Amino acid sequence: MENFPIINLEKLNGAERAATMEKINDACENWGFFELVNHGIPHEVMDTVEKLTKGHYKKCMEQRFKELVAKKGLEGVEVEVTDMDWESTFFLRHLPSSNISEVPDLDDIYREVMRDFAKRLEKLAEELLDLLCENLGLEKSYLKNTFYGSKGPNFGTKVSNYPPCPKPDLIKGLRAHTDAGGIILLFQDDKVSGLQLLKDGRWIDVPPMRHSIVVNLGDQLEVITNGKYKSVMHRVIAQKDGTRMSLASFYNPGNDALIYPAPALVDKETEEHNKQVYPKFVFDDYMKLYANLKFQAKEPRFEAMKAKESDPIEIA
Repeated sequence: MENFPIINLEKLNGAERAATMEKINDACENWGFFELVNHGIPHEVMDTVEKLTKGHYKKCMEQRFKELVAKKGLEGVEVEVTDMDWESTFFLRHLPSSNISEVPDLDDIYREVMRDFAKRLEKLAEELLDLLCENLGLEKSYLKNTFYGSKGPNFGTKVSNYPPCPKPDLIKGLRAHTDAGGIILLFQDDKVSGLQLLKDGRWIDVPPMRHSIVVNLGDQLEVITNGKYKSVMHRVIAQKDGTRMSLASFYNPGNDALIYPAPALVDKETEEHNKQVYPKFVFDDYMKLYANLKFQAKEPRFEAMKAKESDPIEIA
């Protein structure tokens, strides 16, 4: 069994740069996921984020979740639940404008810590996009510029807690899906596991590691790279013991960004025979489609967007 790819970003600064870049490229081509260590975000910042996130859940979210479970009678289910997830979540938007000051029940220290953490993640996401460009042979800021649209990228954090579940065989923490957007940076619990990805027909655990950042690629990067890199199905398995913390930060294209395979990655034969596999679309149109089809395969979504290509695309 191959080992889950773990990338030490510090090695980009020395003799092992070429080998590290190749490791990143292999992870993007064959896994759609990798885990970063020595990524530049200080451990004490991550420790504070974890402490405050877990404290906020205990204080403001835990009881609400228990009430929801009781209301829906989920503790006594006897058949698989397929229309909801065993998770307690809220969403923070950072770009193009922040909603952190408007989200209820966050104390001022937590708001400030999350603003700082988001800035660090934004910088890391943009560094990673440039590394992907280098591996793909694209100009340095190609992906960042493609994501920009007219108002800049969309960037936000889904803050989730997955409480202990009495029937983990019948309720998923989060049902299987690919992510719709660009590049996703995950700060996950290092003690309670649950995240799995689908590789070669088998579900593989994403190992919890202290102070790591897990990276995965969304559907938009599969389209832009013309399938060289893939978005991959993943899920969260609920656990009987322990609450799993997850902060997934999505660095996505702007709403009006035009997404299509990078011309440099479309081979001449495909072009000449008009065999383009991936569609051209406005990101927001894809998101509207995804909202109803998140927990289904990505290929029909791509086909649906391709069918819309005959419609004129209007850029605001």
